[in-house]
Amino acid sequence: MVAEAVVEALERWPSAGPPKRPGAWLLTCARNKALDRIRREGRYRDKLAQIAALPATAEREPDDRLRLIFTCCHPALDADAQVALTLRAVAGLTTAEIARAFLLPEATLAKRLTRAKQKIAKAGIPYRSPEPAERAARLEQVLRVVYLVFNEGCLTTGGDVGVRRELVDDAEWLAGLLVQCLPQEPEPLGLLALIRLHAARWPARLDRHGQLVPLAEQDRSLWNSARIHSAVTLIERAAALRRPGPYQIEAAIAAVHCEAPGWQATDWPQLLTLYDMLLAVDPSPVVRLNRAVIVRHTDGPASALALVDELTETLGRYHLFHATRAALLRDLGRTDQARQADEQALKLTANPAERSLLATRLHPTHDIH
Repeated sequence: MVAEAVVEALERWPSAGPPKRPGAWLLTCARNKALDRIRREGRYRDKLAQIAALPATAEREPDDRLRLIFTCCHPALDADAQVALTLRAVAGLTTAEIARAFLLPEATLAKRLTRAKQKIAKAGIPYRSPEPAERAARLEQVLRVVYLVFNEGCLTTGGDVGVRRELVDDAEWLAGLLVQCLPQEPEPLGLLALIRLHAARWPARLDRHGQLVPLAEQDRSLWNSARIHSAVTLIERAAALRRPGPYQIEAAIAAVHCEAPGWQATDWPQLLTLYDMLLAVDPSPVVRLNRAVIVRHTDGPASALALVDELTETLGRYHLFHATRAALLRDLGRTDQARQADEQALKLTANPAERSLLATRLHPTHDIH
């Protein structure tokens, strides 16, 4: 807010002249801007609550961002270009943030964005809400966009903050609009449930220093049980449509964690079954990595490490690959190799909350705060 006040001063003072007390002017301006932002966020939360309370059949005004997302996800564009362009144009993510989400070099992603913009201009793709049949055809890419916005909010890939709650709120808002527009599609229900389940754990995710708290160490009494119940209801609605998909399965995985009374009581065999289902519809390296984490609890760290090591070539530049290896190597007593893996993970992430957690693991007796 102070930065915005300074910008306003730079715009106004050259023509109007500086006030008698410039410091007081800046402080008052910044405070007023902060109050305005608090009021806007309050209205935003009220709108979210109103949407959550409405029945599924109620008429609601679609958000312009949703229309823009469907426009960017036009079938004339390549699938990855659709997602990248939407994240840039709608969510406001930087090229660097999107590149990290795609695990691509920034220059490669920048070229992809440029080609997508040129193709939109050349093809004359209109800015309009597509017909219901067109919406269904573009739904997969639109869901992917909302999911990536949600991921960026949970753990930012750039900047000096570890998490961005406003992006998670945006993702929840957009997922809710998708449920409204396509009430008979199960995957928007699954995505909305997934976002709510993670948002329900938000109060326990960071400690008072802003450092990440691993799921196993979180204070579950801080979790929002009402939001968890709401998400489980959404999962049940989606399951009744009998068309399972990856977001529904991911939501079910999150629900298993949220409904366990404690870390030790987690139903690991059920999670492994769900990850096998997810792997059948999304055999990506990241899903295989996450499944290996569950294998650690069902078959032991040695079996899990063997699965992780198979992903070295594809995930060698992904920091969570190395962080996962480090945890498994520590379980096996291979502390020197674990340290090397943690050091590599630290090199590959710019997220301050993750860097703080990794630094604590590398220097457990050092007070980094």
